[in-house]
Amino acid sequence: MPTPRRLDDTFLAELRARLASVEVRALPHEGRRHAAVALTLVEEGTGPDIPGLACSAPPWSEAPAVLLTRRSAGMRAHAGQWALPGGRIDAGETAEQAACRELHEEVGLDVPPQAVLGRLDDYATRSGYVVTPVLVWAPAARDLVANADEVASIHRLPLAELLRADAPLLNRVKRAERTVLRMPIGSAWIAAPTAAFLYQFREWCLAGRATRVAHFDQPFFAWR
Repeated sequence: MPTPRRLDDTFLAELRARLASVEVRALPHEGRRHAAVALTLVEEGTGPDIPGLACSAPPWSEAPAVLLTRRSAGMRAHAGQWALPGGRIDAGETAEQAACRELHEEVGLDVPPQAVLGRLDDYATRSGYVVTPVLVWAPAARDLVANADEVASIHRLPLAELLRADAPLLNRVKRAERTVLRMPIGSAWIAAPTAAFLYQFREWCLAGRATRVAHFDQPFFAWR
């Protein structure tokens, strides 16, 4: 597995080329609500603050990371779960516009339209959404502020963690007809759909493999 690059123009060009080489698969809504999430590349910065995962880089290094959040305990759905900033797409919005709006609303990060690099495959959740993941380039995202109504904490997941030999975690669970996908981080793990987006990003953008993820299921607790 390749070592993640620095957040520089070379890595940016490689990301654009690999995204352009794969045809993105959209899913029909079929009565589901449409949402978007922002898979945002940032500096690893002051560390991930994730159980079992120590900071391996000096403060505000250019080591690449993905911006993660833990959802607020007061949320009606998926409270306390790992997530990418995102939410429902408003009328008249594109997935890209919604992902950027949610970045601002949840963590106070403003990005210009040109920060959007592309999309990954849609994923249909058990809770009734079709989610479109949008890849965003925002290296110097330093002054982030969590929206307490939605976000309990903000984390920076080093890309090196996505390259672990034990990722992804695949198993079958009761009441799930398909294989369940999880991604290990530190001593914890992330469930699909977030895990599916992280895994596909790893495969497409870091390893150059056109891997699909829409067929993977979620753990039972994430169905509601």
